[in-house]
Order: sequence, then structure tokens, then C-alpha cells
Amino acid sequence: MKIVIIKYNAGNARSVSFALERLGVSPLITDNAEQITNADKVIFPGVGEASTAMNFLKTNNLDTLIKKLQQPVLGICLGMQLLCKHSEEGNTSCLNIIDANVKKFKGDLKIPQIGWNTVYDLKLPLFKNVNENSYFYFVHGYYLESCGSTISTTDYIVPFSSAINKNNFYGVQFHPEKSGTVGEQVLKNFIELK
Repeated sequence: MKIVIIKYNAGNARSVSFALERLGVSPLITDNAEQITNADKVIFPGVGEASTAMNFLKTNNLDTLIKKLQQPVLGICLGMQLLCKHSEEGNTSCLNIIDANVKKFKGDLKIPQIGWNTVYDLKLPLFKNVNENSYFYFVHGYYLESCGSTISTTDYIVPFSSAINKNNFYGVQFHPEKSGTVGEQVLKNFIELK
């Protein structure tokens, strides 16, 4: 099985790669269009700022490529947010695969949210063998509003989408690669998607 991690200026590719290697998978980190298109599964990680990341994707034609992918794709953190229509971070037009908007947290709690939080209303198959209210690791100051593509919810200031799915596109706001055994289970479930 060929698993590709998209290489771009906001990726946390190495930590995702190490997590997959612990599961016995050797992913390829690349920005090569042919290698990405021919992969069995694609992971679209992200740590950083939305407008800078989108500009890089557009400059390198990765925005068009990602939208055309037919195999399962997993966006992580910023990677998930970039799958959406618009982000308030830098007033950014995103990939518009998921019909929902990314908003800035506003409230009394510490922003960004950094640390462990529970995930609930889990919908399969990404959460197979994961218990309701399992703890995952988050680092983010922006959130995806609840929408028709929401497959799990987390509460921080407001309830928000902690995972999404539309057709072959999946996204998680948390970092599965930093979330211990439950995070590994989510990555394993993604790898095993048909």
C-alpha cells in the first residue's frame, strides 16, 4: 500500500510519518503530483497559518490537485481547515471541498486551545474501536463550525467539528500523531478504509 504525506510549507510531515511507521507503514513525503495522484491514501497535514499555506498550495498547483483526488484523503489540523470553504485566519478562501467555514475562537478560555480534550458523537468508520469521549490532543486558535459533514464534536468555548467527512475526504482537528493509542487507532482506521 502506498501512503503519501503531502509536503508543503505548513506540514508537520515528520511527526505524522513517525506515527505511521509505528503502525508498520512507510509513507512517502512528497509534493510530486504523480506520486500523490497514484497513492492509495493521502495525508494532508498542517501546522501554521491558513493564508500562507493556501498561497503556497496555489503557487505549486497543489490546490487543484488535492480537489481532484479520488482516493481517501485525511486532513490534519490546518490540513482539515484548508478543506473548507473559508477561514477567518487571514480572510482566506480555502479548497471549498467541505461547505463550512473556519472561525476564530472568541471567549474567556485560553486561545489557542492547547492540550487534551474529549471527542464525542463519533461516526464510523474513522472512529472504529474508539470510545465516546476519548481524549485527543489539540493545538488550534480557529475552529470549524458544525456542519453536515461533521463526524465528531468537541467543546471548547463552543461545540465545533473535531472531525469531518465528505465522500473520500476526511479531516481531524486534533493531532492523531500526538494522541497516543486512540490517535494511532484513528490513523489505523484511515489506512484500512476501503
